[in-house]
Amino acid sequence: MDNGIDTQTRVPRDFESLRSNIIERKNAMPKRLAQVAAFALGNPDEIAFGTTASIAAAAEVQPSTLVRLAHHLGYEGFSDLQSIFRERLRDRTLSYEERLVTLERSGTENEEASILSGFLSAASQSVNKLAATIETETFAKAVDTLAAAETIYLIAKRRSYPLTAHMAYAFSKLNIRHQIVASPNGIDSEIARFATEKDAAIAASFSPYAADSLAQAQDLASRNVPVIAITDSAFSPLTACATHWFEVAETDFAGFRSMSASMALVMAFPVAIAERRRKGAAKADKTKME
Repeated sequence: MDNGIDTQTRVPRDFESLRSNIIERKNAMPKRLAQVAAFALGNPDEIAFGTTASIAAAAEVQPSTLVRLAHHLGYEGFSDLQSIFRERLRDRTLSYEERLVTLERSGTENEEASILSGFLSAASQSVNKLAATIETETFAKAVDTLAAAETIYLIAKRRSYPLTAHMAYAFSKLNIRHQIVASPNGIDSEIARFATEKDAAIAASFSPYAADSLAQAQDLASRNVPVIAITDSAFSPLTACATHWFEVAETDFAGFRSMSASMALVMAFPVAIAERRRKGAAKADKTKME
């Protein structure tokens, strides 16, 4: 097989490297291959569990397209590519107890110091990666959109929920009207339906994506409510309904993913929005005086 790729050195053998490789090459991929690649990154569990026939049907392509994608990426065949998704699943489904056992087996003399160092290193890597890749122009446009909104709706579930909880706290302190879409009595969708075109939303979700968050973001977008998305891939289902979106790939330590880069991003939003509104109000006052 000749793909123009040195399979010994360049073919990704872990999921994160594969994800990065696909994102880097997606614009150059033929349409059908890009369609399958997007499906694979958006539905990694289905790729890991499914058969060639079931995956092809779900992705709405021919089974041969899966093989073509594998070859295009430098793999021997689809089963070789599928093994990366299965390995990811094994890593992700480790219970917290199993992760702790893995740490214990590392055999370091000062276990507590090693754990702390590991998490600090993962946090540092995550923040540095975001700093190197984030587009400040996109951030400025997102702030424009949010600063103009009457109410900012905050959408996140499970692991992503702390991001919106922190923004809700910051928005409250900065007198920015907001509504966190999280209710103990299960009326999240009803809360989101109050949003209008004059409002905006920030939605955060990472693989495996929360179905409720996706549904709410998609519903808002369908009603012309601007959605600012925070997610982990260019192929994330959130990007399709987002006015602006940010890719945040968090580094993990022993299977525990950092939230440091995501938290840094959401801490910046309330302050930037408040500052944009302050400057806008000052400019309006100056115009009135003239």
